[in-house]
Amino acid sequence: MAVPKRKTSRSNTRHRRARWKASTPPLVPVTVDGVTRLVPQHLRKAYERGLLRPES
Repeated sequence: MAVPKRKTSRSNTRHRRARWKASTPPLVPVTVDGVTRLVPQHLRKAYERGLLRPES
């Protein structure tokens, strides 16, 4: 594991953290009970198998 050689200033730490952003997951259309809905791609199979219920 990498170990820093010196302390990082508060300004640099906050600047680095501020640049990180989460991206929204890609949405794909899924037809459940005759209704097409947009759901996150990684949950598509769960909706198709009936493990998750789409919200009304």
